[in-house]
Amino acid sequence: MEDEKIVELYFERNEAAIEKTSEKYGKRLRAVSNGIVRDMETAEECENDTYLEAWNIIPPSEPKTYLYAFLARIIRNISLNFCRKKTALKRNAFVCELSAEMEECIPSPDDMNCRIDDMVFAEIMNRFLAELGSEKRKIFVRRYWYMDSVSEISEKFSISESKVKTVLFRIRKKLREFLEKEGYVL
Repeated sequence: MEDEKIVELYFERNEAAIEKTSEKYGKRLRAVSNGIVRDMETAEECENDTYLEAWNIIPPSEPKTYLYAFLARIIRNISLNFCRKKTALKRNAFVCELSAEMEECIPSPDDMNCRIDDMVFAEIMNRFLAELGSEKRKIFVRRYWYMDSVSEISEKFSISESKVKTVLFRIRKKLREFLEKEGYVL
């Protein structure tokens, strides 16, 4: 079923919307969540929470042309929040490692002088990613969106872990330079 039709079911408050969403995107959404929480049962809970959240915010949101991206953002946030709650007293080393890597090149959203409007930043990131070659872009997205480990990326792309680390280091360096050129002080 097309995304537009699924969103129309949400607007009609038809429970089939959740069933159709699950059929079309369930496996991909669980994979996003599992990459973060590293537990399939928890990923399934996050998936169900995603459908509830989508039910509650469609309408007024109308993600007819970007339903998967809309749902992926929801499940990613739910999964990250689960990790934060689970490790409230002790930080999740993997998420901390990724955060530290990206802090080198992206301004902190908590610093009022560095606060960036989401849409402007998204447009800049899209331009930056468009300039990368296909493989580098995929490696970057696998690491920082899907939160794959270096070894998982190495396996997916049939390259050494050392090459993955080098590619990610160079991309972060390019991203930092790109953002500085765009006028963002890091």
